[in-house]
Amino acid sequence: MTASSPLISSGHDLDLSPECFGELRSSREARGDAAVLRENLAQDGYLYLPGFFDRGEILGARGEFLQRLNKKGALHPDFPVDAAVASPESGAWSRKDIMEGNTRVPSLVFSHQLTAFYENLLGGPIRPYDHIWIRLVRPGEGTSPHCDLPYMGRGTRQVMTAWIPYGDVSLELGGLMVLEKSHRQSERIHRYLESDADTYCVNRNAYKNKRAILSKNPASLREKFGGRWLTTAFRAGDLLTFGMTTVHASLDNQTEAYRISTDTRYQLAAEPIDERWIGPDTAEFAEKNRIGQIC
Repeated sequence: MTASSPLISSGHDLDLSPECFGELRSSREARGDAAVLRENLAQDGYLYLPGFFDRGEILGARGEFLQRLNKKGALHPDFPVDAAVASPESGAWSRKDIMEGNTRVPSLVFSHQLTAFYENLLGGPIRPYDHIWIRLVRPGEGTSPHCDLPYMGRGTRQVMTAWIPYGDVSLELGGLMVLEKSHRQSERIHRYLESDADTYCVNRNAYKNKRAILSKNPASLREKFGGRWLTTAFRAGDLLTFGMTTVHASLDNQTEAYRISTDTRYQLAAEPIDERWIGPDTAEFAEKNRIGQIC
């Protein structure tokens, strides 16, 4: 795993020495072995499964994303649509523009293939969240270190995230990173994990969308927590999955193209579920999600 230029996350250069930066461990060979998958998940806090999906299906879904972006003027007219080069004006698009009538993505993330995988992993019938998080990461952007629990902690904590890239993702394009062994740091960050991104103080300020991030500096966070930032050069068809307390971030996108991915969530059907993400009208940071508190 080599990069053609220094790697950046949240605007900070990463230390790429072997003690600080490394490659995700593949669980591809254990894909159908629930016992080994659970052991790997307990040890690593994630499962990386190269080639989990049919590459052609993923690229077909990518094509639909790009056609919709192109119609909204978000792609550069001087480049092929498949290059996903962002327009200088970036274009104005919404989640509705990307997802309304989109059948390819739901057919992938709610497929029998994926639900059967999580039923095998979790040991029973599962219930996916209905909401699909769309990530169209523009040039220069990235994701700051965080855990998922503050965004979806009103039900069971035993929820799995599926991160799916729609296309090959070089290190420079900016794939997801996992902080090694960070799932074992829960007690250390228990106050953060008990927070809720949709709560606010009614007696202080008006509600503002807030990002429940751990740090704006992935390099210093790694120094504080120890371990390495782990990632890889992802390929279309790969799956990365992890639990609610695993610290993750992304490399910044240092190219001219969009990085396209989705996040979806899965849990045992018998467990309580976070109602923000169930039903036909889910939305991130929606007014109906908010809980006002006296602080």
